[in-house]
Amino acid sequence: MIVFALDLGVHTGWAVSRDGQVESGVQTFDLKRGESGGMRYLRFRRWLEEIDPNARRLSHEGALLDRNKEPLLFVYELAHHRGGYTTEVHSGLATRVQEHCAQWDYPYQAVHSATLKKWTTGKGNADKAMMVAAVQHRWHPAVTDDNEADAQALLHYALAELVPKHLQG
Repeated sequence: MIVFALDLGVHTGWAVSRDGQVESGVQTFDLKRGESGGMRYLRFRRWLEEIDPNARRLSHEGALLDRNKEPLLFVYELAHHRGGYTTEVHSGLATRVQEHCAQWDYPYQAVHSATLKKWTTGKGNADKAMMVAAVQHRWHPAVTDDNEADAQALLHYALAELVPKHLQG
């Protein structure tokens, strides 16, 4: 089973586990001068299609070339919503994840940020520096920033708490 973990935002942290191997990074969805806010979501949707191995197997006519698609699980961090720009961006990106999962019949799970912080650090109100330090201590990845660290933590949470052992690579 492939697990994609996403810390959604303008700077989206991502981590993927496939066949026991973990990769991670940060993808930026900044707007260019003069662009409408909707361009961010179009870019995000294209990026989801690019990283999804099943979506890449589409023929030019839209048919799946290999009907034996790999099982995937998408998990994303459900942040505290306090309104404003950050909430709008997070909600828009979460909607695109749900849309992608519905299109491909993938399960998805949102994990509340306090749950993730408590599981990772022992404190449900851990700050960004604590999360980065805990991730680097527990799993030893070199992370770019707190977005990638959160995605790594979310991936390991999903593997430990959501994915049955017999389905893990």
